[in-house]
Amino acid sequence: MPDTRIVNGLQPETRIITGVREIAAGFDLVLMDLWGCVHDGVKPYPAALDCLARLRDAGKSVAILSNAPRRAAEVEAKLTEMGIDRALYSDMYTSGEETWKYLKTRPDGLGQRLGRRVYAIMSDRDAGILDGLQLERVDEIGAASFVLVTGVEDAKATAKDFDPVLRLALKQSLPMLCANPDLMVHRGGVEEICAGAIAQRYENLGGRVVYHGKPHGKIYDVIFKAAGAAPARVLGVGDSYRTDMRGAQDAGAKALLIAGGIHRSELLYAAKIEPKFLRELNRSFETIPEYGLPLLAW
Repeated sequence: MPDTRIVNGLQPETRIITGVREIAAGFDLVLMDLWGCVHDGVKPYPAALDCLARLRDAGKSVAILSNAPRRAAEVEAKLTEMGIDRALYSDMYTSGEETWKYLKTRPDGLGQRLGRRVYAIMSDRDAGILDGLQLERVDEIGAASFVLVTGVEDAKATAKDFDPVLRLALKQSLPMLCANPDLMVHRGGVEEICAGAIAQRYENLGGRVVYHGKPHGKIYDVIFKAAGAAPARVLGVGDSYRTDMRGAQDAGAKALLIAGGIHRSELLYAAKIEPKFLRELNRSFETIPEYGLPLLAW
């Protein structure tokens, strides 16, 4: 969906800022992405922790909104282990939690038809998403009633590696649930695919995929209702155009792009956002974040 905000006949450009302090007064609720913004999958960014503390001290609510394919409590525990204090954010929302709730409640026709036999494409660290769901995890795709993808065990894996399984799933018309719409992530500086890359490949082959998490609207509806927040007073912070930026803007919120995340090689020059590169990516993704910042900082 192209950006349709027009000012004096022209589309606006992204405003490059030096810190969240410049725009914080305009927002009551901040939806904060984790990976690439607050931490790199291994350790937190000190300036990001300072920013979270400053937002809290300024009276802003900070809700973590992550496409982590794990239950919210698991992500909270991981953040604490990393040294990210629970007092730095008010709420936690994850795509994994939304996926778990969907499988638990079966709120629509598809959910009710999924059955209980799941073929899971996941790493061992994501297995907690199956707890309490009364599912039978099967090792053969031919025995499954649906596919659940959360991520990969092998950091060197590519989406194409899963083609044999995906083609068998397609032959059986198996629906797929994707618990992380992200395509890739940098873990400690090393790039690896996410569940969204496998789900996208299944769609390209002709398969049906149900996504939970950003940029899909349901998770924003849940947050806005719980917070009693007016979308115009919400700031979505993230490092991905296709999930964080698109999701926030489609939900009616403003968007702040952290350029030092997954798009860093495309956006940064000498640790600063290069405006020409930013305009090119805005055009490429047909999305114009209201704000841009090299790294999350107050």
